[in-house]
Amino acid sequence: MFCVWAIILDNLCTQQGVINLSPLVVDATGNELIYRVIEAAMAVHNQIGPGYKEEVYEKALEVELNRLGIAVCRQFPVTVEYQGELVSLFYLDLFVEARVVVEVKAFSHQLTNDELAQVIHYLKATGAPVGLLFNFGRRKLEYKRVFPGISAQAPIGRIGRDNVLKK
Repeated sequence: MFCVWAIILDNLCTQQGVINLSPLVVDATGNELIYRVIEAAMAVHNQIGPGYKEEVYEKALEVELNRLGIAVCRQFPVTVEYQGELVSLFYLDLFVEARVVVEVKAFSHQLTNDELAQVIHYLKATGAPVGLLFNFGRRKLEYKRVFPGISAQAPIGRIGRDNVLKK
């Protein structure tokens, strides 16, 4: 069946010009690293399933990424300074190859804009080009790929309840 579709697609390409089959969004990692991290998260979720605390999945994902030969730092410290003064210190769950922020959750409910906003803040603070937000707490692994705003220097707009129109 695959060969038949390949022949039809090839005929369409030659008759009607080139069809663009590239992915819709390509991140700064070329998508390969992101796909490998998602693959590792799926392996962890398939192996141990839902029901544990966040720290269990965080450590298990670190083990799986190390097994795949992917450099990862768990509980990576990030500071925010204002006029030379330290104003905030927080820790990323995982920082993969110093390019991908990974935030791990273990909620029984779906991910919300609050968790998404947390990853966006981490992206701004680190300057990382892409982040992944995982929720291991459900029967099916939930994940989102997150990008920083248009300008990393621009202020972060709030996400969440402030978007509600008031009557």
